[in-house]
Amino acid sequence: MRIAHISDSHLTNQEGVATSVGTTVALLRAAGHRVVLYCPGPLSRRRRRPGEVPSLSVPTRPYRLALPRAPSAPVDVAHVHTTGPLGVAGLRWAADRGVPTVLTWHTDLVAYAAHYPEIPIGAGYAGLRLGLRWRGRDLWALAHPGPGRQARLAALGRTLLAHTSILIAPSAKTATMMATMAGRTPIVVLPTPAAAPHADADDRRRVRARLGIPAGAPVLLAVGRATPEKNPELLLAAFAQVRRELPAAQLVLLGVRRHRLAVRRMARRYDVAGGLHLLRPVPRHRVGAYYRAADVLAFTSTTDTQGLVLAEAEAYGLPVAMVDTLLVARPGTGTTRPVAEPTPEAFAALLTRLLTERDLRAAVIRDGLAAAAAWSAERYLTELVTLYASLPPVSPVSETGRGWPS
Repeated sequence: MRIAHISDSHLTNQEGVATSVGTTVALLRAAGHRVVLYCPGPLSRRRRRPGEVPSLSVPTRPYRLALPRAPSAPVDVAHVHTTGPLGVAGLRWAADRGVPTVLTWHTDLVAYAAHYPEIPIGAGYAGLRLGLRWRGRDLWALAHPGPGRQARLAALGRTLLAHTSILIAPSAKTATMMATMAGRTPIVVLPTPAAAPHADADDRRRVRARLGIPAGAPVLLAVGRATPEKNPELLLAAFAQVRRELPAAQLVLLGVRRHRLAVRRMARRYDVAGGLHLLRPVPRHRVGAYYRAADVLAFTSTTDTQGLVLAEAEAYGLPVAMVDTLLVARPGTGTTRPVAEPTPEAFAALLTRLLTERDLRAAVIRDGLAAAAAWSAERYLTELVTLYASLPPVSPVSETGRGWPS
């Protein structure tokens, strides 16, 4: 099968969209499918791989802005992962040619718009390119929080899905969120599988020694950004209460590039700076060592559409504690993850139990490992390819009278 994957997130970016796209593309290629990934690449043509588009780094952000270039080779399926310039160009290209299109909804744009001004800007661009006749008042509403912004983001979602054959939601939470926008577009829940754990190379001892953490100290781990939408203040406030019960407890925040000073200020305010280890992103193949070095993964975000780190941690035998009640179901099994109310007291109590109660900890680890084994890469690939093969033929929009504006 010939498949175009289209993403505005370049693969070297240490975040969930890039990880999901990279995993999917690698699995499809290994199975013998002809896959071209269209994503941001270097400006230099000599350094770009097939499918990569010239792009520029965005100041203060870890991503790159690419030109809105459409795929250049015939394909059987277009799989779009983002709604930036590349994603919008891919949707228009596929619709104009009658190519069946799959769209994976990786990001809660409504929630993230409150924290990232580029999302309303990008939404305005996408809406205009997709034929929404927005005027100045619409763009003004997009730029300001409130019902007006939400209404226009919902209108953009409906327009995106109107020319999409199938919407992939990486969780039941996302499927529910997108149901009102989908209209007649079918929604399929298909989480990205966790990567298989790397071989144990004495990771626990080595990582702890490098960080100066005693071998027997309880260690909480959070992986990913510490920006406001991830709720780092709840994590630090709960950690302060954990330390009252377990004074030797340590907290490792791995993957923090932005807001480092703000996190340190919060840590001082909660009097936990002495137990905090603030680490920058590391290559993906090194993250597993930190899962092995920790005792609990602490997850305080309520804006994630999937939370890849949850399944990754469980694949390494690390129990998870979270506050998002809509993401508690583990893919592949009917079990659920431990969850607490999003208050420092409740979350600290859950973390402390997972650190100290052996029977509870063993049961959570057992269920997490079982889920990771059940929702394997092979099962995910089979379901994805079956989905691609089920896509019906699509008439080009030029034949239906619903063509895109030029």
